[in-house]
Amino acid sequence: MTKFNVPDMTCGHCEAAVLKAIKDVDSSADIKVDLSEHKIDVTSKADNDDILAALNAAGYPSSLAS
Repeated sequence: MTKFNVPDMTCGHCEAAVLKAIKDVDSSADIKVDLSEHKIDVTSKADNDDILAALNAAGYPSSLAS
């Protein structure tokens, strides 16, 4: 599992866009969203850089959470 910060994810619409972006990279990804903390936990076969690129392309610049 990898944690990502998604600071611009603030509403349900944002959450849906973020989920779609990740599912487009890996349709079998398991994603848990914490909307109040602007974070997601992703279990995926995809490379983290590919997920970050997809989030950025969807308009949600993100980073790996520490």
